[in-house]
Amino acid sequence: MRPGSRRARGSPTWGLLLLLGLPWPVWGTKEFQGNSLGKPVILHWSLDGRPQRMVTLEEPVPKLQVRLVALEAEGQELLLELEKNHRLLAPGYTETHYSPDGRPVVLFPNHKDHCHYHGHVRGFLDSWVILSICSGMRGLITLSSNASYYVHPSPAGDSKDFLTHRIFRVEQLFRGKGTCGHRDPKDKRDTISLSCATQIRERRESLRSPRYLELYIVGDHTLFLTQHRNLNHAKQRLLEIANYVDQILRTLDIKVVLTGLEVWTEQDQSRVTPDANATLWAFLQWRRGLWARQPHDSAQLLTGQAFRGATVGLAPVEGMCLAESSGGVTTDHSEFSIGAAATMAHEIGHSLGLSHDPHGCCAEAAVEQGGCVMAAATGHPFPRVFSACSRRQLRAFFRKGRGACLSNAPDSGLLVPQARCGNGFVEKGEECDCGAGQECPDSCCLAHNCSLRAGAQCTHGDCCAHCLLKPAGTPCRPAAGDCDLPEFCTGASPYCPPDIYLLDGSPCARGRGYCRDGACPTLEQQCQQLWGPGSRPAPEACFQVVNSAGDAQGNCGQQGDGNFVPCARRDAQCGKLQCQGGEQSALVPHVVPVDSTVHLGSREVTCRGASMLPGAQLDLPDLGLVEAGTQCGPRMVCQERRCQNTTFRELELCLMACHGRGVCNSNRNCHCAPGWAPPSCDKPGLGGSVDSGPVRPQNPDAFTLAMILSSVLPLLPGAGLAWCCYRRPGLCLQQCFWGSRRALMCSGSKDGPCRGHPLGSIHPVELRLTAPQESQPLDLENSARTQQPP
Repeated sequence: MRPGSRRARGSPTWGLLLLLGLPWPVWGTKEFQGNSLGKPVILHWSLDGRPQRMVTLEEPVPKLQVRLVALEAEGQELLLELEKNHRLLAPGYTETHYSPDGRPVVLFPNHKDHCHYHGHVRGFLDSWVILSICSGMRGLITLSSNASYYVHPSPAGDSKDFLTHRIFRVEQLFRGKGTCGHRDPKDKRDTISLSCATQIRERRESLRSPRYLELYIVGDHTLFLTQHRNLNHAKQRLLEIANYVDQILRTLDIKVVLTGLEVWTEQDQSRVTPDANATLWAFLQWRRGLWARQPHDSAQLLTGQAFRGATVGLAPVEGMCLAESSGGVTTDHSEFSIGAAATMAHEIGHSLGLSHDPHGCCAEAAVEQGGCVMAAATGHPFPRVFSACSRRQLRAFFRKGRGACLSNAPDSGLLVPQARCGNGFVEKGEECDCGAGQECPDSCCLAHNCSLRAGAQCTHGDCCAHCLLKPAGTPCRPAAGDCDLPEFCTGASPYCPPDIYLLDGSPCARGRGYCRDGACPTLEQQCQQLWGPGSRPAPEACFQVVNSAGDAQGNCGQQGDGNFVPCARRDAQCGKLQCQGGEQSALVPHVVPVDSTVHLGSREVTCRGASMLPGAQLDLPDLGLVEAGTQCGPRMVCQERRCQNTTFRELELCLMACHGRGVCNSNRNCHCAPGWAPPSCDKPGLGGSVDSGPVRPQNPDAFTLAMILSSVLPLLPGAGLAWCCYRRPGLCLQQCFWGSRRALMCSGSKDGPCRGHPLGSIHPVELRLTAPQESQPLDLENSARTQQPP
């Protein structure tokens, strides 16, 4: 729900009164003291201002769709307008725990029945509220960048009619021990860890095409123990965190939908240790099996285990939507769920390609106002705005074709039990919904009844301009790189069709790489990313010699104990990246060159690697490692730091169905070349696919002429042969017979003597990995390496 959303018209007014009758404390005079933090306040639930029955810690407050909470804070009366977060749980939402014999127990609770709310404070334009009322009321109330409060229940007293709560300023929230972390300098994998970073949402920007993150959250066995082995308490903890994460990411126009949660009640299902790297990669390996039984976009592990070096979060960089890396781990480092939620949202931001803001980038908020969300260290109080740098990085992430799984929008009719005007979502019976009237910036939408203004067709979206739908065939998302495909407006929707790209294994970069999840990782591209357009991969001897050392500058990854793994001969091009040429200084911050000289016989070869600056931006990934999916030989790619043989028969079969006149997209449909029509590219048309939206001809007259010629020209040879046989039947009889026989043989044929092979020169690779084979040995006789320090 967007801040400022109004309750449904005609619905009864339900009220909750929070009566604060005790003096307010002097903020900042106490250290963190758990449940004793802040002064006690009395919470009295009421209906239409009348006292209601007792509410205990173990009994949920009646779950109404819209609620009002009145309270007095520091001399001013506040009215909280709350609405249930309808879209928090997916229709197929599951809850999983384990029986004593280790078997999973999967429950399918009603996804509409929960007690987690979003809202705003009436009269405060930039305010927002995140509350859970499952066992009392707990959550954040933010009035502005310098006025936020946290309310939570404390153990009930002897009163039979009241529930005691405590409320305090958020400045006191993160003053406890163990809330900040630093990355272990030995951690060198492609990950980003979080040190002391927290974040709170900013006011939502205008929507273009909305995106949805289908999230799965897991609580490990240690977390279960910290919740006193109470399964319900552990599940509510995870749901509270999901509710916070949803609100935080909405500022990026990303809606979180929880597909499931899981609690490891008996034992951990993947290895959890104080080593954050080992825990992360073990969890990501386990996640592969999870996806088969519960599809999702990202899985996050919340652990009660404290990581070595006080690191509190870890995630692969740009890992979103990738099978092997779309997830992260977070320690439950604070008594209050907002702490872990802020860390988890920060890590999800890194998965979306957001790095820490460099110095001077955050102009949106001063440090004393909390700073920006992607700052390397937390502000005071919480950060609540994303910097312009972060927004540019997110746009670049999507332009590269990454994050395509977020375009798969859940069915809003299933997610929302009933339409309600003013919640910011277009639902059944509504033409538009721009939120509450006081914040509606849309000139195309009437906020009071969620209908379009006279003459308007739409309000926002990539295929909407000036309140009108763009014509069918208008480009709305151009191809981003070799492995992406363009999309076009349909003429019926204001949104661009979901992002699609070339099927994995399609050749790219003029045969030097293979498409993988919409990207084309090559050694050349990675060298140029670090050292500029003049850089290129070093000779194979550099990879073989440097990466066989098994040290910080040359390796094929790390073991769980932090020791570096030397590369086997066949895996050398999957370890540390080795380049030549380009700029003397790296184009990305916090990277320094490490030059080595390899003596190959009488010849010296200079190899340039990359190392991260020690102590600077400790949670940045090691950009000196070769990316997964990079080609390392004919029909071979890097996977888990090994060069593995690959096959991709699925691509071959798909291409055969395209009749040699198109490519295969990520939905396994043909994307036809201009001049041919989907779905099979066997008839004249404009090109494109059934997924891309219709293609509009650039020159309609030329297209009409082309269609006429394409219909007439195939008839000319037959007409000429018939005329020949008519005029000279004896001479042409044999030719006429052979021509008819060949036409019969070729009807319905896709290859063979009738035409060239539809695959042409394409050599597809890899979906399934096969056993690696030894590559041809490189003659490294008398070779050696001399490392030159930066």
